[in-house]
Amino acid sequence: MSAATLLHRWLEILARLWLGWQDLRRASHPLLVSQTDGKFVIRHVEKNRPADTGSAKPQRASVLARVTPGTRASAGVRGAARGSQVVLEWPADQIVARRITVPAQARALLAGIVANQIERLSPWPPDQAVHGFAAEEVAGQGTTLDVRVLIGERAAIERTLGELTAIDLPADRVVVQEDGGRNGGPVTLWSRLAHDSKASVRHASRRIGIGLAVIVGLSLCLTLWAMISTWSLRGESESVAVRYKALQRQMQSPSPLTLTSINTPERAWAARESSPSAMIVLEALSRVLPDQAYLTELRLDKDSLRISGLAHDVPSLVAPLEQSGHLANVRFFAPTTLGPDGQHFRFHIEARVEPRLDFKAQ
Repeated sequence: MSAATLLHRWLEILARLWLGWQDLRRASHPLLVSQTDGKFVIRHVEKNRPADTGSAKPQRASVLARVTPGTRASAGVRGAARGSQVVLEWPADQIVARRITVPAQARALLAGIVANQIERLSPWPPDQAVHGFAAEEVAGQGTTLDVRVLIGERAAIERTLGELTAIDLPADRVVVQEDGGRNGGPVTLWSRLAHDSKASVRHASRRIGIGLAVIVGLSLCLTLWAMISTWSLRGESESVAVRYKALQRQMQSPSPLTLTSINTPERAWAARESSPSAMIVLEALSRVLPDQAYLTELRLDKDSLRISGLAHDVPSLVAPLEQSGHLANVRFFAPTTLGPDGQHFRFHIEARVEPRLDFKAQ
């Protein structure tokens, strides 16, 4: 079996579950429609009050409207129908009732058994009839089922369904109840979910497939964005490492502009006092800064040091720098901002360098 076939069947299963859940949810708020004196009487079933919970009393139905065929239903009726299941109550005098008995073990196969017997039971040809059935065990016998088969004329039911659709009140089910309900609950003759099952399942499968495709597409876009951000951060880290090495080499050699402006003895003392100080500051920074923090800029002007970089926890950098023994008056000289990767914070710290080596002239 190909992957496309498996995906198609999986979407069909999801669509049937979705349609079944929707039909079950709407069935809890039925809107009953019956025909009286040439008009459609629309009734809204009221929910049982808390005091009536568990009682055997049927739910009360209040008349919501009376609509003449060919006249559009009011906005209130159409609004009530959107969240409800519209049930057409078919007159019991327009159906034919038949009874058959089957073994109790065949309860799960009743639908197929009745469908095979309908040509014999129905006064109309099978393609011109709709039917429903209800089964109950024969009193005193646990091995036999008494099956009531109710049959109606398809043309008459479809004509009434068309009239309901014309007034913007399409029916979801057609039920019939014999003898005012003395023979049991209503029996379903027709349901939209079963009649339009293929088209409904196909439409729902398409909508579910589109929704899943959108979710997968968004997931791929987020994954691609995360990969690009990672590569960008890695490139920035490599650039910072190169700049750090260049700065380290620059600090290891005296500045030619500074040394050429003084005489030879003073130049020697300047080289001796400035070069070791820069190296000591750099070594001190490498020891006290945590691994998740790295520098992007370092400026050393006499005893004034300014550093900039990125770190997760910027406030925690001040204490180690002050405790290094080489820096004093550690403070921020610019606001701390969120870095381009959204995880690190850019900091700007200024401090005064305190020399730790004492040089004596010979």
